[in-house]
Amino acid sequence: MNVNNKNCTSIWINSEGNIEVIDQRLLPFEFKTLELNTVNEVCFAIKEMIIRGAPLIGVVASYGMYLAAKESDNNTKLNALANQLKQTRPTAVNLQFAVDNQLNELLKISDKTQQIKKSFEIAENFRKEEILNCFNIGKHGLEIIKEISKRKNGETVNILTHCNAGWLACVDYGTATAPIYMAFENNIKIHVWVDETRPRNQGARLTAWELGQHGIDFTLIPDNTGGHLMQHGMVDMVIVGSDRTTSNGDVANKIGTYLKALAAHDNNIPFYVALPASTIDWNLTDGVKQIPIETRNEDEVKYMEGFVNNQHTKTLICNENVKVANYGFDVTPAKYVTGLITEKGICKANKEDIYKLFEK
Repeated sequence: MNVNNKNCTSIWINSEGNIEVIDQRLLPFEFKTLELNTVNEVCFAIKEMIIRGAPLIGVVASYGMYLAAKESDNNTKLNALANQLKQTRPTAVNLQFAVDNQLNELLKISDKTQQIKKSFEIAENFRKEEILNCFNIGKHGLEIIKEISKRKNGETVNILTHCNAGWLACVDYGTATAPIYMAFENNIKIHVWVDETRPRNQGARLTAWELGQHGIDFTLIPDNTGGHLMQHGMVDMVIVGSDRTTSNGDVANKIGTYLKALAAHDNNIPFYVALPASTIDWNLTDGVKQIPIETRNEDEVKYMEGFVNNQHTKTLICNENVKVANYGFDVTPAKYVTGLITEKGICKANKEDIYKLFEK
């Protein structure tokens, strides 16, 4: 994707052979990259949201296991470092998937040099697979946008999204944004309503920045505006990402997603979730009851971040001693999801169709 008219991904191996990522905490005010050279640095990057987004977390964690293989001299230490990585964020299942995928293979290898080599190979392949998955999600989702455009006789298709499920959150293309980018490249008239996405404002700071870099028409809106837009026929479809989707189609995504799904349902507007298979938790069947919901630091709610006089600042927006509940995610039940857009195709949000699509 584009950064100042140059191609970029959200994680790469630099010319020195080290893992490099974009520090997403500073966007859109400053574009800065960081090297991750130890497991502790990877854990910090995930936990403190230097990098974020379920697919990207999984890829970074996979490279974290490569560093774990380099740091450990026995399988006990390797297991301990793997558990350290898995504890960083509880909701995104891609994290556990990536770490366990590495661990299952590495424990079969006794030679340390071969273990390190294999781990790097797994991480590189996982990165490439997630890019391809997002590309295919884009192709399948594009067909939905084409159909809406045709139905509107070529008039602008208005798409609402929540949080950031773009290339920053994935590696490249994104999940929810991949169909948007492909529609743009196919000269379909589109406009995106971008939720600011409180409390960390990933929509305002990341999605808006991404779309702007790519030249896509968008409008930033407060989180609570979506329902009004839907009531007045100003939204043609909703596309969001997912941090964990159950085998029956319940979707955990950034807090506020559930409310958008309810508004879309009430106004007969299609609500799609875009995700790769690595985001599906095949062991869960009830998202509301079973998906762990991360609670985060209260300062994310009490303070607003911004940029004043070329300085990155934080401003208190309430009394310092107020009590805060800061849930990071909510769960949208499958009954409110029109369909899941995956790398394998589009399916309904139910167990039968999901398993059929993936031949699980």
